[in-house]
Amino acid sequence: MLKKNIFFKHYFTNSSKYNKNLKKTKKVFNLFLKDLKKNKIPLLDSYEKNYEFAFSKAVIKKFSKYKNIIIIGMGGSILGTKSIYSFLEKKIKKKLYFFDNLDSNLNLNYNKIKNFKNSCVIVAGKSGKTIETIINLGTIFSKKLLKNKLIIIAEPTNNTLMDLAKKYNAETIEHKEFISGRYSVLSETGMFPAALMGLNLKKFKNLKKIIKNKNFISILIQNVACMYTFTSKNINNEIILNYDSNLNDLAYWYQQLVAESLGKKGKGINPMLSFAPKDHHSLLQLYLDGPRDKFFTLFNSSQKENKYKVSQEIIPKNMKFLRNKNLKSIINAQCNAVKNIFKFKKIPFREIVFNKKNEEELGEIFTFFVLETILLSRLMNVNPFDQPAVEEVKIETKKILTLKTSKNYF
Repeated sequence: MLKKNIFFKHYFTNSSKYNKNLKKTKKVFNLFLKDLKKNKIPLLDSYEKNYEFAFSKAVIKKFSKYKNIIIIGMGGSILGTKSIYSFLEKKIKKKLYFFDNLDSNLNLNYNKIKNFKNSCVIVAGKSGKTIETIINLGTIFSKKLLKNKLIIIAEPTNNTLMDLAKKYNAETIEHKEFISGRYSVLSETGMFPAALMGLNLKKFKNLKKIIKNKNFISILIQNVACMYTFTSKNINNEIILNYDSNLNDLAYWYQQLVAESLGKKGKGINPMLSFAPKDHHSLLQLYLDGPRDKFFTLFNSSQKENKYKVSQEIIPKNMKFLRNKNLKSIINAQCNAVKNIFKFKKIPFREIVFNKKNEEELGEIFTFFVLETILLSRLMNVNPFDQPAVEEVKIETKKILTLKTSKNYF
């Protein structure tokens, strides 16, 4: 379970506003629990062990023979899978390749794939109409290359991906209509690739157990109350400061979840990624001495890393404090130094340290962030499951590409 130290320390001291918001958050959580029991939040079914997947063991077996897995998708349709792969990479024997943007170097990335004959292709997109996903599939692959290797994950409606599935005789897996893309990591979108990676799907899912754990709920409610208090004070920028490169994709997944779920009606939290210690030399000055409009979520891992040690020959006498140190211990020292200065300057931060890097731990943090976001949306009175402004851009893009007159907003 999550440790007690996941809390924004050294900031709220007898704050009446925070205490008021804490009471409000507890009420919102109790209402949320009632909705959960009445199954009014069906997407959370996928966070339960007894969730029924829209794919069979036979389909898993059919595609498990491939050593390479190519994933094509955008946003929530691919970020969850990327975070699973990078978080658990050490226990995964297969190689995964991701195409999640329109890029002029597309073919260069494609050429990195070794042994395409031993590769299967998963194309994921809830609506089945995402332009970038369809373009990437059409740019890289031919019908001949995709024969018997293509899996489509989309809603079973009249859409482009399902039409392509019929044309290419592809395997189809239903993306449930009631699950938004950014909440789909523990549904078919994330779990089918995880099954091909050889991971234990049930170990990701512990919602029933988590929701009964008093310590977990206490941490959740306190974090939500803190973040809601920040936004009420116009502290809307959340810096996700990451000290472990294997957590980069998890940070990107979390960024989308927060931004797309809460950024509505002039409200929201602006989650910005920052990678340390690299950004100590570009952004840290701003973080420590710039406007007080930021709070911080630090990512790190406690796993010992002895692989890379500093060469004794290169270290001069005036830097002997670096001798006999490995890379991880130096990074941790830099992280601890930042935390100490944050405390001194009373800059709000929380730290999430991953200890085991297994399915249970990753599933728990997925669940924590999803619940946190849903509770924040209720406090902010916004719908966390849609993205209406993004739809406007999609419509406008289609107009431009079909040579219709587009609105001039300038």
